[in-house]
Amino acid sequence: MTPDPRRTEGVHPDHPDLDRLAVPDLVRVLADDQRGAVTAVQAAAPAIARAVELALPRLERGGRLVYAGAGTSGRLGVLDATELTPTFSWPTERAVPLIAGGSRAIREAVEGAEDDRAAGAADVGAAGVGPDDVLIGIAASGTTPYVLGALDAGRLSGALTVGVSNNPGTPLLAAVDCPVLLDTGPEVISGSTRLKAGTAQKIALNTFSSAVMVRLGKVYGNLMVDVRATNAKLEGRAVRLVCHATGADEASATAALAQSGGSVKTAVVMLLLGVGAAAATARLDAHRGHARAVLEDRTGGQP
Repeated sequence: MTPDPRRTEGVHPDHPDLDRLAVPDLVRVLADDQRGAVTAVQAAAPAIARAVELALPRLERGGRLVYAGAGTSGRLGVLDATELTPTFSWPTERAVPLIAGGSRAIREAVEGAEDDRAAGAADVGAAGVGPDDVLIGIAASGTTPYVLGALDAGRLSGALTVGVSNNPGTPLLAAVDCPVLLDTGPEVISGSTRLKAGTAQKIALNTFSSAVMVRLGKVYGNLMVDVRATNAKLEGRAVRLVCHATGADEASATAALAQSGGSVKTAVVMLLLGVGAAAATARLDAHRGHARAVLEDRTGGQP
């Protein structure tokens, strides 16, 4: 049989007796191999940075982040899209996860769905992907037909296309504006790309979307000042963030948050500039939501 050229499909040379290892050694081997995921993302950092820089103008115009994947890759896209709202108050309608087989595939395998190239194109069309959107295709193999179909449609729509693959020289990387190679090589359990290939994808997606959100003003310093406080834990976090950013006491931070409708960013501007909620909101709006810009321009852009 002709060897599969995809490195993720290769047999790991170091652990032919994996099934004979004692549990402590087995756990150590599996954990140690994950270090390759970090190395792969570090090597891909320039490519990820380029994708961030090209994505920003589209997102500043109101574009969306659209993720397309199958299996593990698709589920990681769903995860990244879902977490943007509570972490950065990113509107849910501007983070669109597409997964081969639909929402059922999040919890169970949908046989054959990833092989349907036309379905990938159809899902992108149904999502109304357009020129201001950023379409991220994720496939460890770099050959998944569903993802390639999604990217076909994304290119035709004029969207910025980003491709994340764990194999060099694959159709996915050749088909996108911003190829991101995460060269993780063979898996300890041969072919199980939910291991370090999946870990590398998770790190890369986290890095990409977090960098985008920082540049869009969703972070002040290294504080997540656009956090959406939807439970008691996050409400407490919001108070601590305001206290840390402003030096205010807990009572003052709590009062500012109440007046700002729970907006950490607005409360920070209120306390540091000594203005009310309406004025703080107006100043943030004048600076496209960037607290740093408001605080460095003490007029807040106001006459």
